[in-house]
Amino acid sequence: MEQLRFPDPRLRICVLGGTGFVGTELVSRLAAAGHWVRVPTRKLSRGMHLNVLPTVELITANVHEPRVLGELLAGTDVAINLVGILNQGRGARFAQVHVELVARLIEEARNARVRRLLHMSSLGADEAAPSEYLRSKGRAETLVRAAQGLESTILRPSVIFGPGDSLTNRFAQLLRLGHGVIPLARASARFAPVAVEDVASAFVRALYDRASIGRSYELCGPDVLTLAQLVRLTAAAARLPCHIVPLPDLIGRLQGIALGFLPGTPFSLDNFRSLTVDSVCRESGCAQLGITPKPLASTLPLYLGDLVPERQLQRYRTSTER
Repeated sequence: MEQLRFPDPRLRICVLGGTGFVGTELVSRLAAAGHWVRVPTRKLSRGMHLNVLPTVELITANVHEPRVLGELLAGTDVAINLVGILNQGRGARFAQVHVELVARLIEEARNARVRRLLHMSSLGADEAAPSEYLRSKGRAETLVRAAQGLESTILRPSVIFGPGDSLTNRFAQLLRLGHGVIPLARASARFAPVAVEDVASAFVRALYDRASIGRSYELCGPDVLTLAQLVRLTAAAARLPCHIVPLPDLIGRLQGIALGFLPGTPFSLDNFRSLTVDSVCRESGCAQLGITPKPLASTLPLYLGDLVPERQLQRYRTSTER
């Protein structure tokens, strides 16, 4: 983890979504820098891995409930919003999570006199985008940009990879379940996968850089890959067989409809529509923030490869069962 020296005083920061994949990395960095970090979570068990950090305060709270945000933001200097969903479920809708929450966050931040807001969006976010996910993210960006009295910065990453991600780990799981065969919708869709450490670094650097106020940063890794290439790299790192069956768009849409009814929603029609927009940066926000992004190919083996203890244990169990 990088150690940077900044002129700013220690800050009181509220991180929404702080127990998640990106949140864990970011909260750890903020705490290491000596900042006091408040992290709301519906279940304390989800944040116990952060409980060992002395300047982190875990609070049981539902940020979607009335008046809760005002209480969470009281006495803080900075609000960071990482909350997001990839699919809609019975208890969560894109409009509620991506738009309504941001609107309330802006209002309550003003009331609490919070001066700084960092917001995580997504590459391709646009109110005219083909998927509801990207449209809702676009509406949230519009709210943040129009917010008066807040020094805001928007960060727009491509797909994010790293230990515990829902990207490469899910593909590895699907490859194992399918014995190396994976039917793939939009196999030619392009991405520039960015490491979770680099996304967290971008937030930290934007927080301390006054020039980032009012700006948006597109965050990408150094390589542009198709979805098929991403799956093959995952298979190679995890030492798994890989046979990709590219699906025509019509079949891909039907796959999205069918899988959208499964528990956990592994893929949906809205996901398919998001894949029709390439997740590639027009300009490098990492470079603008002084970050040299890590390549996917050299990082994957560090958490999917044979040297990972969990993989070694899995191989041992397999060999003893024969």
